[in-house]
Amino acid sequence: MAFGQQSVAKPDYLVARPVINLYARASADAGVVSQALYGSGVHSFEKQGDWIHIHTGDDYTGWVAAADLAPASGDYAPAGRALRVTELSANLYREPSVTKHAPLLTLPWESRLELVPGKVDQEGNWLQVRLVDGRTAYIEQGNVSADATPLSIDQTIQLARRFLGVTYTWGGVSSYGYDCSGFTQMLVRQRGVIMPRDAGVQANWSGVLPVERKDLQPGDLLYFGASASKITHTGMYIGNGEFIHDTTNTHPVVQISKLDEMPWTKLLVAARRVK
Repeated sequence: MAFGQQSVAKPDYLVARPVINLYARASADAGVVSQALYGSGVHSFEKQGDWIHIHTGDDYTGWVAAADLAPASGDYAPAGRALRVTELSANLYREPSVTKHAPLLTLPWESRLELVPGKVDQEGNWLQVRLVDGRTAYIEQGNVSADATPLSIDQTIQLARRFLGVTYTWGGVSSYGYDCSGFTQMLVRQRGVIMPRDAGVQANWSGVLPVERKDLQPGDLLYFGASASKITHTGMYIGNGEFIHDTTNTHPVVQISKLDEMPWTKLLVAARRVK
């Protein structure tokens, strides 16, 4: 199973902010094409002033602010010491206390951290972790997990419901804000399957099979648009004629909609089942 957001092999840099934007050009005025999460490794192509052109583990490229990255030295969060954040938001502190200091960092779901072996407080409630810049911090044990066991479809749907109300963010891949394909990509990743980033590419990906509307089963992926060649939206079918998705329709959050209602019943152009 993918452990958190995918990292490239032998990265040049690690993401050093909770969530960073990938821009189409070396400018914050450019459009956002995707995001990357804390602790994930990336390759670099070139540097332009204070910007670096990077390649992420899910095969996306874009420009990021150099200040948002830390040079990768050694193997960060290797097997046996890798943790991932399992809450929608988790605070890290300079010592094992929530009251003595403000959080050092607040990280989203799936952020990657490296466990410092043997560094647990006396009550066993806190773990010490190494940050990508070499500092150490403490996180409450209930906020992270080393378990990378793939989820069943039912477990994935239960997980999806935890994100209800999370805002829609174009290019978003985190619990601070997803876009439609970033959300479904994340859900499928919990099943141990690495799927492409964009909705149209997902629908044509070799890792899925076509499904007729009458044969839909929970966990199937739904694709919407003007036509099968112009897909603009996606969600996951959860049964009983309903699907969960992150959409700007009506209100821009993760929500559950009915497939037989407008505009969805008219816009559904493809359904896919992960092999």
